[in-house]
Amino acid sequence: MYTMKDAAEGVTYPKGFQACGVRAGLKRSGKLDMAMIYSDARCSAAGTFTQNAVAAAPVWVSKEILADGHAQAVVVNSGCANACTGEQGMKDAREMAQVTAEKLGCSAGDVVVASTGVIGALMDMPRIKDGIEMCRQALYYDGSEAASRAILTTDTVTKSAAAEAEIGGVPVRFGVIAKGSGMIRPNMATMLCFITTDAAIAPALLNEALHDAVSYSFNMISVDGDMSTNDMCVCLANGLAGNAEIAEKGADYDAFYEVFLHLCQEMAKKIAADGEGATKFLTIHVTGTKTFADAKQVGMSVAKSPLAKTAFFGEDPNWGRVVAAVGYSEAPMVPEKTSVAFGGIPVYKAGLPVPFDEAAMKKVMKAHDIVIDIDMGLGSEEATVWTCDFSYDYVKINGEYHT
Repeated sequence: MYTMKDAAEGVTYPKGFQACGVRAGLKRSGKLDMAMIYSDARCSAAGTFTQNAVAAAPVWVSKEILADGHAQAVVVNSGCANACTGEQGMKDAREMAQVTAEKLGCSAGDVVVASTGVIGALMDMPRIKDGIEMCRQALYYDGSEAASRAILTTDTVTKSAAAEAEIGGVPVRFGVIAKGSGMIRPNMATMLCFITTDAAIAPALLNEALHDAVSYSFNMISVDGDMSTNDMCVCLANGLAGNAEIAEKGADYDAFYEVFLHLCQEMAKKIAADGEGATKFLTIHVTGTKTFADAKQVGMSVAKSPLAKTAFFGEDPNWGRVVAAVGYSEAPMVPEKTSVAFGGIPVYKAGLPVPFDEAAMKKVMKAHDIVIDIDMGLGSEEATVWTCDFSYDYVKINGEYHT
């Protein structure tokens, strides 16, 4: 069992973690644009990264850094993705790690680097270096909220959470901050997420927990079907809670994973709900498939359908668009065994429409949160996918993104 805590405490809720957010002048808006997270002790660490072949320089560098399963700090900039920047981009990402390490007194091999923003622009390294020094001076044990604001791009709200669980008779704390609003698609979708915990856990098990949790959280969301070049989810575990190290599967690992998965799913939902221009948060629950992969495939087909998403924006119960997306998902489907419901109201069954009360359906479609239930009638597996609608503002935001 776990207890949720004040979300604003985020990554500094666990013992021994400091964070900050500063204005380094990377954004024309003048908003916070650099963040840092630092642990008093070297951590077990793990990361998952975008599967885009055009991965950004900080992705490649951070993969190298986390290869030994350890890290102590994270440095992040927003406003420039450092993607498609060639050898200079790699040099700049490594220099970010080196300068941060010098300022913090740790190894450059223990500094994770992350970037988000416009693709194709080189880093303004003089400002980056100044920002790193500002971060060093601004680090404090209650700095999560500033860090969560500094990593945002088109997000309209910050995304953070904190929780506590008892593991091996010892209170263990967890915190998380994330950003993501557009260019979001599964397989590590632009999304950044940083998780901290004061649990003691072996690097190999932390890596397994992170990959499993991501499979059922961040890889189950889609805003627009576009996979970013910069996505990463990184976890640092410094062991300062004092629990016996979790070195094998068992009750302690299960307790750890339960809260870990919950936090990842909470962040995934917040990212989907804050999709660019979104007015609706859509939960697509697919049941009755032979495999989890089939259920996910069906859910993602609906989540990425522009016609289905625009129908929900217009509050039009056009179930035909959902059924069509199910049909072209390429997952096994028998129309006569498939049923669909919006907000608990059946709209399609056995290959035919189901008459529904228009007043009741109007209430469902006007709500911000809408559940779409799809039963394939072919098995016992299921999956839940989270997405949002497509509004006029999505086109405006992305049409003007570079300017």
